Amino acid sequence: MNQQDHNKEELETQPLQHEAEHAKPHKKVSVMGYLTILFAAAFLLLLLSYFMQQRANEQAISGLKATSSNAIDSINNLIEEKDELSQQVEDLKGQVENLQEELEDTQDQLTNAQSSADMAQTAQADAQKALEAMDWFWRIQRQFSRGYYTDAANMAEEFEAAGLPQYLPQKALTGREGDPSPAQQYQEIKDALD
Repeated sequence: MNQQDHNKEELETQPLQHEAEHAKPHKKVSVMGYLTILFAAAFLLLLLSYFMQQRANEQAISGLKATSSNAIDSINNLIEEKDELSQQVEDLKGQVENLQEELEDTQDQLTNAQSSADMAQTAQADAQKALEAMDWFWRIQRQFSRGYYTDAANMAEEFEAAGLPQYLPQKALTGREGDPSPAQQYQEIKDALD
């Protein structure tokens, strides 16, 4: 039985072997088809992924371009504002310089006016003192010409004490050359009273 079993097995395995030999190339084609389909599917997925990546990149680039354009516009606006502000600063500096010159001119005018006012006030005070001195001089001269020498001497002492003799005019009031001035006339009276 051993031999028979062995033969029987050989007979049974021969058609199986024959089938396996013929079926192998068919299975090979089928695996290659699957591999081709898988490779094609992977390639399509890669291609689809590439296009999606390209589209995302284009959107990102367009967004960056828009942002860049906005940034450039903002920078240009800031540059224009800076230029305008610089021009305004220059204009204001010019106005400040003009105002400073006007202020200096006004201060000079004020100083001159103040000086003129001081001089006028001094002249007025001197004129007032000269008027007062002339009044004293005429009274002293009247007392002297009437012969009231004591009264004239007393008045001359008060006149001297008030410091008014210096305000007597040094020129003749008549305007004629050779006429004595009030200061000279007073000195003559004083010399006569001493």
